[in-house]
Amino acid sequence: MSAAQHDYTAPGILHRVSACAGVILAPNPGPMTLDGTNTWILSAPGSGPEHPNYGQHPSAQGRGEWPGPDIVVVDPGPLDEGHLQAVAAIGTVVLILVTHRHGDHTDGIDRLHEITGAPVRAALPEFCRDSGEPLRDGDCVLAAGVSIRVLATPGHTSDSVSFLLDHDEPETILTGDTVLGRGTTMIDHPDGTLGDYLHSLERLAKRSGAMGLPAHGAPLPDLQDVCEDLAEHRLERLDQVRGVVAELGDSANVQTVTDAVYADVPAGVRRAAEHSIAAQLAHLGL
Repeated sequence: MSAAQHDYTAPGILHRVSACAGVILAPNPGPMTLDGTNTWILSAPGSGPEHPNYGQHPSAQGRGEWPGPDIVVVDPGPLDEGHLQAVAAIGTVVLILVTHRHGDHTDGIDRLHEITGAPVRAALPEFCRDSGEPLRDGDCVLAAGVSIRVLATPGHTSDSVSFLLDHDEPETILTGDTVLGRGTTMIDHPDGTLGDYLHSLERLAKRSGAMGLPAHGAPLPDLQDVCEDLAEHRLERLDQVRGVVAELGDSANVQTVTDAVYADVPAGVRRAAEHSIAAQLAHLGL
């Protein structure tokens, strides 16, 4: 079954997406989480001499079965015992990585750490556990036979990182909430900024041909196209906000601009819309 044929809305099922990456959906759907949080499983295929810890991977049809005996878990997701037990049962968890601080990604880290004993690494030290050190831009992490490069991609939050698997087939990038499987992410202002977000989209778009593996929604076959479209959409929205502010004059504030720009937004995502408007007003110096 190809990646496009998988039902990524069904929680608890491990889907292989590339030579070294698969996903298991957490059961926490909602307005902000879409179908739920994607917990990504990284592992080189095979075992023994076919599973070296240097990041050179055979193709999805190559030597050995997937996953190999060791796995890396990215974004444990919510504190849901069934989900965390299912993740731990996939293989020996040797490392837990976190894309950013939000609870739908981090609430399960302590329980998964307790179950597996695996260290936890994140950009923020308060989410690191045991020997796990804070992630820095450009770090290269070798675990479960996979070479994982850390890319700082702030904007959604200041601590957002993406993970590049440039030896994967196809090349893959785990984008966290910076790029979603559908729709556009919230800028968590004031921690996240629009300027950082646009810069992160530009950085990710440079990886021509890479597949995007988002924290919510289905995989993105061409991450470059998606990032370029998202940047264009944000700039168009920025022009719209600029025009609304000019019309409203002294009555322009986060609430009134949100009313005008997102008139039909559902109540469940109103707060996210206000955060994004606040980020755009700050970007415009208003």
